[in-house]
Amino acid sequence: MLKQTINTLIMKRSIMICLVFFSLTAFLSCDLDETQTVTTFNNLVAEDNFDVDGAPDPNIWSFEIGDGTAQGIPGWGNNELQFYTDRTENVKVENGFLLITAKQELFNGAGYTSARLITKGKLETQYGRVEARMRLPFGQGMWPAFWMLGDDNNGTEIWPNIGEIDIMENRGQEPTKIIGSVHGPGYSGGNAVSKEYNLENDRFDTNFHVFGIEWGPNYINYYVDDVLYNQITPKDVPGEWVFDRPFYIIINLAVGGSFVGSPNNQTVFPQTMLVDYVRIYN
Repeated sequence: MLKQTINTLIMKRSIMICLVFFSLTAFLSCDLDETQTVTTFNNLVAEDNFDVDGAPDPNIWSFEIGDGTAQGIPGWGNNELQFYTDRTENVKVENGFLLITAKQELFNGAGYTSARLITKGKLETQYGRVEARMRLPFGQGMWPAFWMLGDDNNGTEIWPNIGEIDIMENRGQEPTKIIGSVHGPGYSGGNAVSKEYNLENDRFDTNFHVFGIEWGPNYINYYVDDVLYNQITPKDVPGEWVFDRPFYIIINLAVGGSFVGSPNNQTVFPQTMLVDYVRIYN
């Protein structure tokens, strides 16, 4: 059943382990003598397994419609080329997966369509583990993303002051690489604090992988499957740490934009991002 489960807290086991790594080979993200906080969150508090065919669960997800100009953000702020819709051609649940599909077509003045889903006001969290199991699209100009924005207190605060946590971004022309980032005041846009993860002996568009963060008051850990590849802490950001508030989830597939460039004649459409599940633990 497509569902959101909020479980009574029966057991919470948080293991805070401070490890000093004496070798770069222990974790690729660690420098010599770096201290890293590794936390295990295993109490499942919310999930969507996309078990019921049709539209995404309206108790969890809302659609953002348009090309961003209605919000005064042309191209959603990134010179993107798509028009986001809620049509089944662009977004649906089928056979246990959420499918977000980018199509090349003329629609409301745009040359492409796709979809963007958010949990704002419906499912938000402060701290814990947030993860999704996904298979990504492929091709120049494809920009799949799984990310979070801070609650804006009913519109009284604006980005980047609300904070942004990019759990996974991918350039479709680089099927073995993803990027995890944070944005905040003084380190947003092209100045975000980021790190790449390079997948060995596989591709993100041919198999499913789990993208996640584990997030506490003074750190955000980035994972691909069971590999911890980066930790960001207040000392790593050149500005205020703004990740101590509730955040909501966004899943979208953009086309074009400053991050990936435009599709070319080698890009095959349609392209689909498949999501097996989204889960939150604390």
